[in-house]
Amino acid sequence: MTDTSVRPDPGIDPAASPIPDKPSLDGLEGKWDRAWSESQVYAFEEDTTREQVFSVDTPPPTASGSLHIGHVFGYSQADMIVRYQRMRGKNVFYPLGWDDNGLPTERRVQNYYGVRCDPSLPYDPDFTPPQEGGDNKTAKAANQLPISRRNFIELCEKLTEIDEKSFEEVFRTLGLSVDWNHGYQTINAHSRATSQRAFLENLQAGQAYQSEAPTMWDVTYRTAVAQAEQEDRERDGAYHRIGFTRTDGSGDTVFIETTRPELLPACVALVAHPDDERYQHLLGTTVTSPLFGVEVPVHAHPLAQADKGAGIAMICTFGDANDVTWWRELQLPTRTVIGRDGRFIPETPWIATEAGRQAYAELAGLTVFSAQRRIVEMLTESGDLVGEIRRITHPVKFYENGDKPLEYVSSRQWYLTNGGRDTSSGGLRDALIERGREITWHPAYMEARYRNWVEGLAGDWLISRQRFFGVPFPIWYAVDEGGETDYDTVLTPSLERLPVDPTIDAPDGYDETRRNQPGGFVADPDILDTWATSSLTPQLAGGWNGDAELFSKVFPMDLRPQGHDIIRTWLFSTIVRSHLQQDSLPWHHASINGWILDPDRKKMSKSKGNVVTPIGLLHQHGSDGVRYWAGRARQGVDTAFDEGQMKIGRRLAIKILNASKFALGFGAAPADPAGRLAADPAAVTEAVDRSLLASLADVVDAATTAMDDMDYARALEVTEPFFWTFCDDYIELVKDRAHGQAGEAGAASARAALAITLDVLLRLFAPVIVFATEEVWSWWREGSVHTQPWPEAAPLREAAAGTEAALLGTLSDLVIAVRRLKSDAKVSQKTPILRAVLTVPAGRVEHAEAGRSDLVALGRIEDLTLTGAEVDGVTASEVELGEPPVKQPRR
Repeated sequence: MTDTSVRPDPGIDPAASPIPDKPSLDGLEGKWDRAWSESQVYAFEEDTTREQVFSVDTPPPTASGSLHIGHVFGYSQADMIVRYQRMRGKNVFYPLGWDDNGLPTERRVQNYYGVRCDPSLPYDPDFTPPQEGGDNKTAKAANQLPISRRNFIELCEKLTEIDEKSFEEVFRTLGLSVDWNHGYQTINAHSRATSQRAFLENLQAGQAYQSEAPTMWDVTYRTAVAQAEQEDRERDGAYHRIGFTRTDGSGDTVFIETTRPELLPACVALVAHPDDERYQHLLGTTVTSPLFGVEVPVHAHPLAQADKGAGIAMICTFGDANDVTWWRELQLPTRTVIGRDGRFIPETPWIATEAGRQAYAELAGLTVFSAQRRIVEMLTESGDLVGEIRRITHPVKFYENGDKPLEYVSSRQWYLTNGGRDTSSGGLRDALIERGREITWHPAYMEARYRNWVEGLAGDWLISRQRFFGVPFPIWYAVDEGGETDYDTVLTPSLERLPVDPTIDAPDGYDETRRNQPGGFVADPDILDTWATSSLTPQLAGGWNGDAELFSKVFPMDLRPQGHDIIRTWLFSTIVRSHLQQDSLPWHHASINGWILDPDRKKMSKSKGNVVTPIGLLHQHGSDGVRYWAGRARQGVDTAFDEGQMKIGRRLAIKILNASKFALGFGAAPADPAGRLAADPAAVTEAVDRSLLASLADVVDAATTAMDDMDYARALEVTEPFFWTFCDDYIELVKDRAHGQAGEAGAASARAALAITLDVLLRLFAPVIVFATEEVWSWWREGSVHTQPWPEAAPLREAAAGTEAALLGTLSDLVIAVRRLKSDAKVSQKTPILRAVLTVPAGRVEHAEAGRSDLVALGRIEDLTLTGAEVDGVTASEVELGEPPVKQPRR
């Protein structure tokens, strides 16, 4: 181990030294966060050109609840890239925003305050919530106090402000080098105006449109859900074999098999594959549905699967995506039975028979689950359910934040073109795929995930949500003289009025007295999908709507760091918006991090209940230790949560402190080693010291190449082993010489090499180990290590003056061999060696001889013979040990 005791130069006053007697990581986060804030070391300099800027589009975390370790993981990795670019001389634009609006915030507010939103209620300016601080996620809406939309939004704003402060504390503790002067929120006035302006421009350009169509719907939250927000979950199900009666008088029965028997009253047709010979005689005929007696046609369509179920399917409006396709392409009627609340609606006018109406009355008002159970009982009683129910498991669509399967309902929604419907050659889909090719991906294979998502789109982007806390659609509809809403007459505000809330503000040319009146207007009650606003983060942070000069200096941005799970949502939607608004990429590089996995190799997520909150880990292992764990992970690779790696990172940070104290403990160090090297290459005179710098030059080259490719893990991978060689081998080898025991010339060379190497290592580690490196830098340098230039290899190679880096490797092997001699003999490392013969691989004797004097001093060797032979490593023979030193009793 390194002897970190310091023997001060007699000419240096120890009391005046800034180096602490016992360096510690404790308190460094708070100390340096305050210092960085006061000095504005990470502030963006607006007097700049675009060429000087490195701008970052950081993911704004959802401000609801608490951060988890996955946030710390991803943001640390992004920060490592940013810090490197700053050291390369870039003027870094690194803002951080908060994604305030959306369903997660609403859900948290409901649980925290015990309320729910009822837009029909009036605003209460003196409202006080019934509770504050609750977190009962299973609380039923019936137990929550209904309040007005405006009161509800005010509570959302209040709670997000609280959450954002706690988030900022975590990120400051983590040492993110963001510019807090350029923060943003996705719900404040600036963001609402920006998002509304973008929508109005999309509307004017024909890129935004509304449509009455089948929509995937979450019955719990009563909102439409876009394709990107859906996920498949394996659920138990069952095939039910049900008979339809032919209407040609033959009395024959046609059997279908379905997992959704409760949708039988919504049946509009049967469908078979046109090449399926079993059913060709049925095509063009009609059958009657059991229980409800509704006559439906039999059609052919290539989507029907002959090998699935009975090979002939029941088309209902709507059970799945195939139903929607068949309904649209076969021009079938709409017979919706499931309402927005997830219950069966009361009226079904297409059921004409009395028996059919009585059968349906048994289902009206039931949930989907209860309706399925009841209709199976009814079909069993009538004899229309044939054979055994066949149990299966199959994927079912869920909203990513939902608890119940999604249902299709017919509703009027707003859409934004995203290439999902424009599949023509050279159309929007092809243009967006090409945008993906223009981006530099880290790692490169992530481009395929993006391309596969775009190619698999089934429709345009559904951007309207039936929620409350979000950016309102800035539109109203005219109401005709008969009191009917004219959805084709859309009223829009001037851009100067933005932001507007159409539920409060009146359109141009109207006053409030004409709201919801014949001849007046009605507000669109919906809000924009949260992704429709957060997809504009480059525009929000960069000042597109209000600061054209800033926007010209930061857009397109240089980097988007994010997780691979939101390529299909946040990354894709941001590309869509920038393509439509600016006809440009939003950024040039995309750095993709992986998931954090729990010990069972499952993704950590709040919904799974297996997340770890970070603040305790930051306190326990130190922020540098946690950042080290994140920095060891490859881009795009899922990484196991591993406190062991954090402990290693903490030990590394402590070692940086202690080794630096030793290296700086020989008196005044060179004021500027890089400059000194350039001016006086002869500063380092000993071969051992020159070999150290030659090895360090190789490390600098490798780390620079890695960081230029945004590969922080590779840079750490090459820097860390060299640091341990520096501490465990080189320092041990030269410490006696550095203390002057071999003369002043040799001491000066060692001290210069120690100072130069420490200076370079601190800068190499600075993007990852941010606090320990800053602390050491402050002991002997002005300013911050994080604003220093990244080290260069050329001055180091000049100082090495042609000395081989391999020399240090040979001496490291010899140091290890000498230590092993004594440890194997179970004696103290201070035990002298009277005589030893050490054999090194042929061709390396010259290297060994160059370090003879240092090796003799290290091992306390009185008689050393160095030979070369065809061996794999260093071997020892003819070893004679002296008497171990006598331990002095403690006083």
